[in-house]
Amino acid sequence: MTDNNNMLPGNPTMAMPDSTFENNYLLNQTYYIAAYSRSRGIPVWTSWHLESGDIGGAGRQDNFRPYPYLPVGWYQVNAGSYKGSVTGFDRGHNCPSGDRTSSQTANGSTFYMTNMIPQASSLNQGPWEGLEDYIRTSLIGSSQEAYIIMGSFGSGGLSANQADTASTLDSGRITVPAKVWKVVLVLPKGNNDLSRINANTAVLTVNMPNINTLYSTTATGKKEWQNYLTTIDALEAEARLHGVPLRLLSNIPPAIASALKSKRYKP
Repeated sequence: MTDNNNMLPGNPTMAMPDSTFENNYLLNQTYYIAAYSRSRGIPVWTSWHLESGDIGGAGRQDNFRPYPYLPVGWYQVNAGSYKGSVTGFDRGHNCPSGDRTSSQTANGSTFYMTNMIPQASSLNQGPWEGLEDYIRTSLIGSSQEAYIIMGSFGSGGLSANQADTASTLDSGRITVPAKVWKVVLVLPKGNNDLSRINANTAVLTVNMPNINTLYSTTATGKKEWQNYLTTIDALEAEARLHGVPLRLLSNIPPAIASALKSKRYKP
């Protein structure tokens, strides 16, 4: 697999670009790759590469829209399917807008609804945004690169507009995930990335409840992702309990992958 491939660390659920894989359908959306679930109306996971060249001067396009290339007959989630003003859930990016500002096309690609989940607004605008900024500025900067995978599982999230958790939106066509997670592998810029990943490679893993009341959007709140640091081992075990056969880092030699999966990041 070539350097900087968006799925270089592996295919976490062995997703396939085959419509019979309705809940594990592989979408190569050029600027990121996702496994999409037809029944949930959201991605299972999204994977992308990030370096300084991906970050430029392109503005935020805000062109939320359906992804028109899903298999025939599949429901296309649209821009108004869960507006925050109605549901209290943000249209939360998997691959962030801020990670794709090298061009308007790159940035616009992140606004397909196949890249969104219903995310509690204080999570999305608080610690999740803080984590995204931390990755771009503190982990990447000008000299590092990263392979990032984000996903979600379970059902039942709490928004600012609700007294009780919601399991679905849009007449049951969109699942509200219970947990939102992210894994980041960081290494110095270079070539032959797969062979350079070793047991000392930095790995950051978080797994956060999709509950609005847990977070704040203050400067302190944006650092609260640090309270949800975990290991890939623990993340995979919890995902399996929710029916997601998550196996991360499958392209990395087993001994190295095992060492990385047991590491807990220290900011």
